Amino acid sequence: MAQLLLRGELLRYGVSAVLFDKDGTLCRSEPMLLALAQARVFHCRQLLQERHPELAHEVLADLGPRLEATYGVEENGIHPAGTTAVASREHNLISTATALAQLGLGWPEALELAAEVFERSDRLLARDGTPAPRATPGLHELIHRLGGAGVACAVISNDERQGIEAFLGSENLRSHFQVLRSAGDAPRKPHPDAVIAVCGELGVAPGGCALIGDANSDLVMAERAGVAVVLGYSAGWRRRPPLASRFRQLSHWQELEVVSA
Repeated sequence: MAQLLLRGELLRYGVSAVLFDKDGTLCRSEPMLLALAQARVFHCRQLLQERHPELAHEVLADLGPRLEATYGVEENGIHPAGTTAVASREHNLISTATALAQLGLGWPEALELAAEVFERSDRLLARDGTPAPRATPGLHELIHRLGGAGVACAVISNDERQGIEAFLGSENLRSHFQVLRSAGDAPRKPHPDAVIAVCGELGVAPGGCALIGDANSDLVMAERAGVAVVLGYSAGWRRRPPLASRFRQLSHWQELEVVSA
C-alpha cells in the first residue's frame, strides 16, 4: 500500500493496486499501429481488386481514404481516439467489413474478405519485422517504485493477450504485473465490470486502486467502477489525446510519486 502524489499533490493515501492501459500508456505503439493500418488498407484494395475486377477504378480509389478515416490514420500518425488506437481487433474487423459493405458487397462476403485482409496484414508485418512497441519513458522506474511500495500492477487492454504478453516480455516487466485483462476476456473494456473483475483477481476493492489510461473511455470506465484515483496519460502519441479536463493528467511518469504508506 502506498501514497500517490501527482506533482506533489496527494491523490490518495492508501493505494493497493494500479491498473494500466497498454497502447499509448504503458507503451508507444503508434509506429506499429500505423504500419498495421496501412497494411490493412493496402491488402483490402488488393484483395478487392482480385475478387471484383468489375469494380470501377473510382470505387477502388475511394476505398483507401474511406478506410484511413475508419482506422483513424492521420498524416504521419494515428488518431489516439480512433479505432486502431482504442478498439479491439474484432471491432476493427467489423468496421473494415462495414466499409466493404458500403461498396455493395454482401455482409457475409464483406466479413470473410475483412478477415483475409487482417491475416495477410499480420503476415506482412511479421515478415517485415515492424518495430515492437516500446515502453513509455520512465515506465520501468515507476513500476519498480510501485513494486517496492507493495503496490500490485495490472494491465487492462483491448489488445489480444498475446500482444500484452509480448510487450511485457520484451521489456522484462512480465513478473511485475499480477493480472492481465485482454480483449479475449469478458466483460472487456470499457465496461466497468472489467475493472471490477481485475480488482477481484487482485483481491482489492476499486476504492483502493488507481487506473491510468490515455482515452476518455478508460477514465469514465474507472470512474463508474468506483476507482479512487483516475489519471489520464497524455504522452503516448504524437498527437495529444483529447482527454476530458475533469480528469487529472500527467505527461511523464516522473510526475507521479510513490511513497510507502
